[in-house]
Order: sequence, then structure tokens, then C-alpha cells
Amino acid sequence: MFTTRPTLQGTFGMVSSTHWLASQSAMAVLEDGGNAFDAAVAAAFVLHVVEPHLNGPGGEVPALFATAGGEVRVLAGQGPAPAAATIGHYTGLGLNLVPGTGPLAAAVPGAFDAWMLLLRDHGTRSPGEVLKYAIGYAESGHPLLDRVGTTIGTVQQLFTEEWTSSAEVYLPGGQPPAPGSLFTNPALARTWRRVLKEAEAAGGSREQRIDGARRAWREGFVAEALAGFAARPALDTSGRRNAGVLTGDDLAGWSAHYERPATYDWNGWTVAKAGPWSQGPTFLQQLSLLPDSLGRGDLAPGSGEYVHALVEGAKLAFADREAWYGDAAEVPLDDLLAPAYAAERRWLVGGAASRELRPGSPGGRKPVLPQAVLRAAAGESLTGPADGDGLAAAGAGEPTVARDGATRGDTCHLDVVDRWGNMIAATPSGGWLQSNPVVPELGFPLGTRLQMAWLEPGLPNSLTPGRRPRTTLSPSLALRGGRPVMAFGTPGGDQQDQWSFHFFLAAALASPVRGGLDLQGAIDAPNWHTDAFPSSFHPRAMEPGSLTVESRLGEYAVAELRHRGHDVTVADAWSEGRMCAVARDPDTGVLSAGANPRGMQGYAVGR
Repeated sequence: MFTTRPTLQGTFGMVSSTHWLASQSAMAVLEDGGNAFDAAVAAAFVLHVVEPHLNGPGGEVPALFATAGGEVRVLAGQGPAPAAATIGHYTGLGLNLVPGTGPLAAAVPGAFDAWMLLLRDHGTRSPGEVLKYAIGYAESGHPLLDRVGTTIGTVQQLFTEEWTSSAEVYLPGGQPPAPGSLFTNPALARTWRRVLKEAEAAGGSREQRIDGARRAWREGFVAEALAGFAARPALDTSGRRNAGVLTGDDLAGWSAHYERPATYDWNGWTVAKAGPWSQGPTFLQQLSLLPDSLGRGDLAPGSGEYVHALVEGAKLAFADREAWYGDAAEVPLDDLLAPAYAAERRWLVGGAASRELRPGSPGGRKPVLPQAVLRAAAGESLTGPADGDGLAAAGAGEPTVARDGATRGDTCHLDVVDRWGNMIAATPSGGWLQSNPVVPELGFPLGTRLQMAWLEPGLPNSLTPGRRPRTTLSPSLALRGGRPVMAFGTPGGDQQDQWSFHFFLAAALASPVRGGLDLQGAIDAPNWHTDAFPSSFHPRAMEPGSLTVESRLGEYAVAELRHRGHDVTVADAWSEGRMCAVARDPDTGVLSAGANPRGMQGYAVGR
């Protein structure tokens, strides 16, 4: 099939990310003798600089990784709700949802500590060796992406009138920077240089210096600045100026850690995902719901019948996400992935599009949906009178692919595999420039991940001090015969485990290219998504029956989907998904990579 680019192949190392500067920085680390984990850390910090509208140091990161010959692990870099982030505190302020912007929505930032933990335990380089690329771009500048300037333009008035510390960084001369202009963030560079200085002062081994950097972040000058600024009231989506609840004790009391992944076996593959504190297991549930006829006859990839089957399976998996996933209660994941439960749910996929939110009863348990979700399903608004109005609405939620298919950006992704067989998939996000005011001393804002938790007690995803808000961030690792073969993922909020699921099936069902997986062909294949379940982001809207498809899917497939009752929006030909992927053939050692052409900034490199 025609592809926009070739699937790269080589034997030394492969990188794919959502920005070419991050990809090439990671490759430079590999060329210098570093491993996949050193390279991933370097790329992640570059993404903080060059895609500030999509992620930042105040955000979070989950990653799936495997060391050469080792087991798959989850790097859990999602921070929890602060100790004072109680439902009573928020409802006492007159809120029925956590705001989509501002300090009240800030969880404990998790990205920096997670990347340093990975570097310490599985990398080979010092903090200075991996941070030098990001520091260079922050100090000397990088050509600004068009989409960064566009995003700044949408919040220009908010920055000028309310978040003036953000205006100082992102509105040089009072205006959004021009596309392609050399953009710097010297305050951010100074922050990292000071972290490195304190790391060196800690002395000792490489590992001890890395722990020194972590202390500077969690207990030192960074924590002091973050906690101090969080206490200052700032305008948020409620239409009021609210102070946050994040404290120095919250920052000092949390650290990133490793977890075992959730897995599912399908057709000779094993797919590994983060646990149900993320939405990752929806991917596994969609696998469990696939019909036996997949890939044959009427269910050939790309047909209307094929898309219908996958969309209806996604609706069931994401309905279970709303009823069962979260970090505030036990999640019956074994029952959700059990063959008997999947068979029971598979019968619900009929010939017509469903417009109901239908969570199941794993192990006989009765599903409980948030009252807000029940109201949304009935067509009621979840927002208060001030929400969504004017200046207060600027920067709300996680801007992703809109109902019209327009790509607006949201998150980042990166994948790396090296010549030794180390492999990682990571989805950094949060702390984007439109989430919170910039902390002046540090050059970056806090994140807004708490907006994903409910202000209703007794739910798996209730706002709970010390527990993680459920995240949409969902990197993937796939294995064959117990050996890691492919790392992949995409930005996209709720769409991540739709787009990546479609990519995986396209790669798994396609004929090999030059003896390997056709990564680029699977990335380039027409994609789609549904918004038929509640959004994870403020204001938590849902559109029953909705289906957005790329025009390249074809008129016959679109006609079939409409005949089945889907409310189809035909979007631009290249608008759905921002996939990245790398692969390794464990028998030959041949490495592969592909990257998304949509958005015109994702690139794969390697040799």
C-alpha cells in the first residue's frame, strides 16, 4: 500500500516521537553510547521545551518499558491528589466539577521524578548528559511550531489580564511569537541548571547525584516555588479566582515507582498496559471483545462493518471505564478481562449503533456511574453558570481532536528501542502552557490532572487525597512469545486507546514489509474515533452515537456506517491520530520505526 514515508529499518537504534527535535536528541544519545532509557529521558525534556502547549515539567508521565531480556514494567509517573484535595473542600467552594484550569486542578507533578528514577535505575548517563539538549533549546532557542503560536493566541487575553507571569514567557513584546521565530525560555533553563548544580553538590556516585536532583525537585527550591505559587489565587474555569491545595509536604511525600502491567493475550500477541488507574485496560477489553471473524470477509479492515464492530466494542469498554476504573477503590480487572465476561458483553454488539452507556457487571457486581455521567447521558449540562464563559474558559480541558476533526494538539509521545533490545513507550502530558499560570522562578506551570476525578464519594475515580486521578495517558508494549516486539502510542486524551487500538490491529493483521511489521502502513491507515462516552476532561461532555472518521475511509464505508445508525462526521483526510511506534524482531535483531504524518511534526529516526 502507499505510505507517506517508509518504515525505517536498521540494527543500531530507533526513535519515534511527536517532534523531530526530540527524536534527533534521543538519537544523539544513542550515538554517544547511551541506551534506550538515557535517550528517552533526553527526548522527554526536549519535549518540555519544544511542545510546551502539549506537556511540561509540571505534568506527568506513564511509561511501559522492558530491559533487554527482562520483564515489562510500568513507570508510574502520575502524581496523586494533595492531602487537602477533599471533595468537601471543592464542593464547599460551590463546585460540582474540578476546574479545568488553575491551581485547584493541580495534582502532585510526577514527570521529573519518574524520568530521574528511570535514569538512575536503568540508564547509564548523568543528569547533565541527558538534560543538555533541552537546556540548549531553552537557552539558545528553537524554531517555534505553528501550533504553539496558535495555542498562545487562544489564551492571549487570559495571559495579559490574569496570568501575567505566563505573558512574560509566552507573549514577548505583548504578542504571540511568530511561527518559526526563535523562541527561548531562559527561566526554565536556569531551573534545570540549578537542579544540576545541586545534584553535583550531592557528590558520590551517578546514582547519588541523580537522587540529589530528585531532592532538589521534591524537597528543595523547586518544591518551595511550586507550593508557594499554588497557594496564590488564579482565575479558573469556574469564573472565580481560587487558590490551590498543593503543599511542600505533598511534594516531599511522593515519589515515582514501578508497577506490574496489566496484560491480555490475543492471536499470539501479549499486549501490556498500565493498570486501571489509567484507561489502558480499555485497550485490553477491546481485544477481548473482538469477533472471531475479524480480518475475514465482511469484517475486512477498513470496511464499514469492521469499523462498526470496533466502535461498538469501544463503547462497551469505555462504559466499563466509567463504572469501574480508578485509583480510589479496588478494580475487578481479572473479572473485566475474563473470557466469560467478554463473551457476555460481545453479544451486546448488534447490527445498529448503540446510543446507550452500558457498563457491565463483572463478577456479578452492580455497576455504579457518577450522577454527573447519568445527567450527561440524559443530555444535561455538567457545568455551572460561569463555566465555559469568556475569559474563564480559555485553556480548559485537554485540547485534542475536536468534533469537526480539527487537530489542536494535547499530549506528546515517544518510543525508543536500542541495539541491545531495551525498549520503552512513554506518553508525557500535563503542565501545558494553557493549564496554569507560569511559576516565575521556574519558567513552567503546574498541571490540571485533578479535573479527571469526580466530586462524588464512593466511586473508583472519586477525588481522594493521596490517590491518583484516573488518566487517559496510555502507552503500549506488545510481545510475541514473551519477548518484547513493539512499543507504540499516541496523544489524544480519550482517543488514545481507540487510535492505538486501530493501529495495533492494522499492524498485527497486515502482511510483513521487508520481513518486518508494516509500522508506517498501520500509522497511515485511515482512522476514526467516537465520543459516545463521557469525556475525561472538563466539562465532561458526551455525544451518544457520534463517530468521526477521516475522509479517506471512503464513501461506501461511511454510507454503511450511517445506515447502521452512526452519526458520522467526515473529517479531513489526515486528522485522526498522532501515532508513534518502534519495533524489534527478537530473532534477527532488526529494528523498525514509523511516525505519524498528521500534524506535520512527528518523526522517526534511526539506523
